Amino acid sequence: MPERSHDWMRQAEKDLENARWEKEGGYFEWACFVAQQAAEKAIKAVYQKLGGEAWGHSVFNLLRGLEEKGIDLTGEMISAGRKLDRFYTPTRYPNGWDSGTPHDYYTEEDAEDAIRSAEEILRFCKGLLAG
Repeated sequence: MPERSHDWMRQAEKDLENARWEKEGGYFEWACFVAQQAAEKAIKAVYQKLGGEAWGHSVFNLLRGLEEKGIDLTGEMISAGRKLDRFYTPTRYPNGWDSGTPHDYYTEEDAEDAIRSAEEILRFCKGLLAG
């Protein structure tokens, strides 16, 4: 299998750009989800660079897998991953809530927090890819 970390990171960066755009448009639920996607893809870029392939969508679990490969992670990084995982499913589906739609539940503050968490993970992953 060819090593495609560059492609994964390019898409992660594009997703993060989209998360910012969604936030500006008031689509806070989508900003949160796309920020999670950006972080997931950035981590998967690192797995590619290490010669592996990662499965699953949990940013927290993907980060833990990097720890098992000997990569040091801060508590803040793990916390960012855990936070982003909360945005994977309920941001997209009304049945994640007793009533209403995801749009009713997510705020600009949630979107900003998700974007900050994703930015932190992308910076970390870029550093790993550069080193």
